[in-house]
Amino acid sequence: MTAVNHTWRYWWSWITGGTRMVVTELRTDNLAPEDRFSCWFEVASQTHIPSWVRIDGGVDFQASVRVLNLGEAQVSTLTHPALWSERTAKLVRQCDPESYQLHLIVRGGGTLAQGGREAVFDAGQFILVDSSHPYLGRRSAQDGRSETVVIQFPRASLGLRSSTVGRLATVPFSARGGIGAVLAGHLFELMRNAEDYTEADTTALGGITLDLIAAGCAHQLDATACLSPEARQRALLAQVHRFIRDRLGDPALTADLIAAAHQISTRHLYKLFQDHGMTVAAWIRRCRLEQCRRDLADPALGSRPIQTIATRWGFIDGAHFSKVFRAAYDTSPRDYRHLTRHDDAVRKLTRTAQETPTTS
Repeated sequence: MTAVNHTWRYWWSWITGGTRMVVTELRTDNLAPEDRFSCWFEVASQTHIPSWVRIDGGVDFQASVRVLNLGEAQVSTLTHPALWSERTAKLVRQCDPESYQLHLIVRGGGTLAQGGREAVFDAGQFILVDSSHPYLGRRSAQDGRSETVVIQFPRASLGLRSSTVGRLATVPFSARGGIGAVLAGHLFELMRNAEDYTEADTTALGGITLDLIAAGCAHQLDATACLSPEARQRALLAQVHRFIRDRLGDPALTADLIAAAHQISTRHLYKLFQDHGMTVAAWIRRCRLEQCRRDLADPALGSRPIQTIATRWGFIDGAHFSKVFRAAYDTSPRDYRHLTRHDDAVRKLTRTAQETPTTS
């Protein structure tokens, strides 16, 4: 067998006091090649379950790590070349945070061996890892890159027995349908808007994330009855929100349609929203307006007629759209588009002036 040089690193995570940043991020593409792995490792090692990591020698270590702190839960996006990770029995004895990691495989695939079980997983799947047992994992890359969204959280935070959830460890399950797709969409949305959150937002977001994880695990284990009524309701509401967002362009989207799709009564649906201070119709309207606002501010859509944008998101009547848009944003759709174009032009001029060298 050909000898291959390897680099081994020790991932060690300590829980520290004090205020933590909501988002931590590092990309290695602007670092010297010899510093890339060590810098990426230093940031990644602050948040993940302690393990050894091995990469093939000579690899151009193009990688990134982005961490969103949600209190009890932590969501990370990691990209890197192919690698091995191993958590030995000695590491478990030295430090066990009694946590789970739920990995959403976005790009690439891999294998995982833990607790006498072995699994092969691929993009579009979740896989659960338990910090209290040794494991050996391999992440393969697609076109030189592996990408994973990792949620790390205390075992006790799901409201389910550890012995119940533990049955799911190393058992891949789909992120492409049902509650798995809702959870995956929620995680992508979290990371897409991570910089917008304040520390005050994180408690609510962390709670929603844990509820969805609990619902996803319970569904896979046929243990939904073990969830608290509150957790079931919050998970149901998140599924309804995702259903609505996926169908905003349908002008026939109604409370009856939404309720039927989730096998609940329309009255139950109304109460679900009322308990959170909003009607179904108001939520649909707010989501549609937000999508219209984003499209109107997008320079790439600057030549698209306003009514075309409104129709795309379910507003058939142009006059009605203008009225509700003005009520929500205190300006007309046309003036809003003009204002965002002006602001974008000012930002470009400012950036150009800052980048232009001066001579004396």
